[in-house]
Amino acid sequence: MLKKKDRYIVAVVGATGAVGNEMVATLAERDFPVERLRLFASERSEGKIMEFRDSEIPVEAITDKSFEGIDIAIFSAGAERSKIWAPVAVKSNCVVVDNSSQWRMDPEVPLVVPEVNPNDLKWHKGIIANPNCSTIQMVVVLKPIHDAAKIKRVVVTTFQSVSGTGQKAINELLQQTTDLLNSKEVKCNVYPHQIAFNVLPHIDKFLDNGYTKEEMKMVNETKKIIGDNSLRITATTVRVPVFRSHSESLNIETEKKLTASEVRAILSVAPGVVVFDAPEKNIYPLPINTAGKDETYVGRIREDDSIDNGINLWIVADNLRKGAALNAVQIAEKLIEMV
Repeated sequence: MLKKKDRYIVAVVGATGAVGNEMVATLAERDFPVERLRLFASERSEGKIMEFRDSEIPVEAITDKSFEGIDIAIFSAGAERSKIWAPVAVKSNCVVVDNSSQWRMDPEVPLVVPEVNPNDLKWHKGIIANPNCSTIQMVVVLKPIHDAAKIKRVVVTTFQSVSGTGQKAINELLQQTTDLLNSKEVKCNVYPHQIAFNVLPHIDKFLDNGYTKEEMKMVNETKKIIGDNSLRITATTVRVPVFRSHSESLNIETEKKLTASEVRAILSVAPGVVVFDAPEKNIYPLPINTAGKDETYVGRIREDDSIDNGINLWIVADNLRKGAALNAVQIAEKLIEMV
């Protein structure tokens, strides 16, 4: 479907959102071979001007003819729009990299993190799914450990920034913080409870099993990406009053014993991972230090003394970069490498 070219016609769908903006910026920063960039969003954003490199590009509303002549479309417009428009794009011989949850667990659609399972791109049928932000940063750390010692079980607790919900949530945190500091009444529109100076053990809808959809995404997507359904994973996802970058506490049980030093050595050469681990000097990953960075940072690496083969880790990554826009652009880069 995708033909080898020197430069490609690329579209970003959902270009005016927080992730869409980051996708446009990432294409420019990584010097993706773009011949022409087209930007799509909802009708209310039609005509808005966005900058790309030295050009000003108007935002368009999507029609049935929008994807004709486009080589690659990167979607970040939500599951409902992706369900409608991704198949339309594919019919126009456009390859779709989709950031929504719509296609992730479809057995006919590869779910890809380029550092982990790039070969799954070989069997795509026009749509490639970008995983959940919290899943992406976890699997780039889990995969090299799994290869070295086979992981049996993972217990993960996330501490996720409000930018994962979108611009409205960023605005809500800012407004609530301002109102509280000025002794004003706090209003909650995006989240069911106040997020400023608070933590919410609730991301996405609750399911009948007591878990949230976000938690089950992490469980199911990790198994699909790593390609091992024997993995036992349990997750608790928490929203915290941080603007950008997700943090995760991981407890990992392996079949083979690994020391903390061995884990540091494994992760120090893992693609897309930075070991940032000197707690005696107060050195460990922080959201404020990872915002705007492409890598997943790992620290607090230590053995779990409560089990024979256990490791604890603390990992932090920019959810708008590696957790969304960067991973999608990296998928597109791998695609054109493989043509």
